[in-house]
Amino acid sequence: MSDNNLKFYINGRWIDPAVPKKLDVINPATEAPCGAISLGSGADIDKAVSAARAAFDDFSRTSKQERLNLLNKIVDVYHSRLDDLGHAISDEMGAPLDFAKKVQAPSGLAHIKTAVRVLSEYEFEEINGSTLMRKEPVGVVGMITPWNWPQNQIACKVAPALAAGCTMVLKPSEIAPLDAIIFSEILHEAGVPAGVFNLVNGDGPTVGEAMSGHPGIDMMSFTGSTRGGIAVAKGSADSVKRVTQELGGKSANILLDDVDIAKTVKGGVFGCVSNTGQSCNAPSRMLVPIDKMSEAIAAAKATSAKISVGDPRDGGTTMGPLASKMQFDKVNRLIEKGIEEGAELVTGGPGRPDGLDRGYYVRPTVFANVTNDMTIAQEEIFGPVLSIIGYASEDEAVAIANDTPYGLSGYVSSADPERAANVARRLRTGNVHINGAMPDLSASFGGYKQSGNGREWGVHGFEEFLEVKAIFGAAAA
Repeated sequence: MSDNNLKFYINGRWIDPAVPKKLDVINPATEAPCGAISLGSGADIDKAVSAARAAFDDFSRTSKQERLNLLNKIVDVYHSRLDDLGHAISDEMGAPLDFAKKVQAPSGLAHIKTAVRVLSEYEFEEINGSTLMRKEPVGVVGMITPWNWPQNQIACKVAPALAAGCTMVLKPSEIAPLDAIIFSEILHEAGVPAGVFNLVNGDGPTVGEAMSGHPGIDMMSFTGSTRGGIAVAKGSADSVKRVTQELGGKSANILLDDVDIAKTVKGGVFGCVSNTGQSCNAPSRMLVPIDKMSEAIAAAKATSAKISVGDPRDGGTTMGPLASKMQFDKVNRLIEKGIEEGAELVTGGPGRPDGLDRGYYVRPTVFANVTNDMTIAQEEIFGPVLSIIGYASEDEAVAIANDTPYGLSGYVSSADPERAANVARRLRTGNVHINGAMPDLSASFGGYKQSGNGREWGVHGFEEFLEVKAIFGAAAA
């Protein structure tokens, strides 16, 4: 365990918490501790915010080139810690080690490189008539990040905030905080000025609330559950903070009637169970033509049988455990609810897979002939549970897809890409994948409705950390 694990990173130094309070970090594959952190308090947030406020004046006035140099140095140091990050992520949240090292950890690096590209091309001032329109950093940013894609979510906030000239306080999830400590060490080694980046570990009701209500924080950037996002927004209201939120999802995967059902269902199943289904944009509702339901069921069952659930350190494992006992209990409860409400259980079901009697492992589960009013079609399960829903027409498919309180992502497959694009335009979601297209970090990521507000990634995510100032008459001066 790192000597820094029980400390917080504030004002360029690792310091002890104001009040010692230790929390074990549980490895979900073994249910045993894999490390420990300290839980912070409002006093620790006060120190971190004071450091960020003191650093803001100088850092906000650094040049574009100075911030580019800093970000490029972070990229260099990050490369040297990729292996450490991969092992930490696998231990703390259960991702298969190969996936953690090749996908989870590098996702943070990709966001930092994206911030470099965006900043290098961005113009902070332009003349509009006789007015100078100027973009300036928003100020001190409070950041709360989740456990499911920890480096991805930390870097897609921290990197653009640094690029914009903001200072910040980060509270990572207490379920998966070890990689955030390594990330803080990376920033320190890269030479991020004291006070610009600060890390305080803790839980939502204590540290998260202290951040949201703190008058010294100008903006809150939150990723997590919709319930958590509502709490952050309410806590921020009294000080009229800017709040950006990337929240839950219940994304529809529409298979139009001209696709190769077996092939497309296979991709949809693997997409749903990737990261043990713990992705906010997972394609968890598969919509298929009702007359192809039997074919879809057969393909989904065959694909699920190929998923290898087990020890994240085993090279043959393709799906690890859920990240926590709370998540394990929730997923099993919702699987049981699906059975109770009459959905057809194709494969899987509640309980651990055979041969696994320890760890928060669940069975890849597929339900078919689901109706969209069922709990499993409306609630975000955040586990490897797929609901297959039948539809009679393209219009009905769109209506079902949009019949959800969420609007984060969507998926459409068709032999005709233009037809798929036309359906995509009708979906009330922040992004749509056509024919299995991968995400583009230069584009935007965020949702409609209860999936949040604001955007991350690319230039849209970068501009969330900027204020707009109009300087009248400057062009004539």
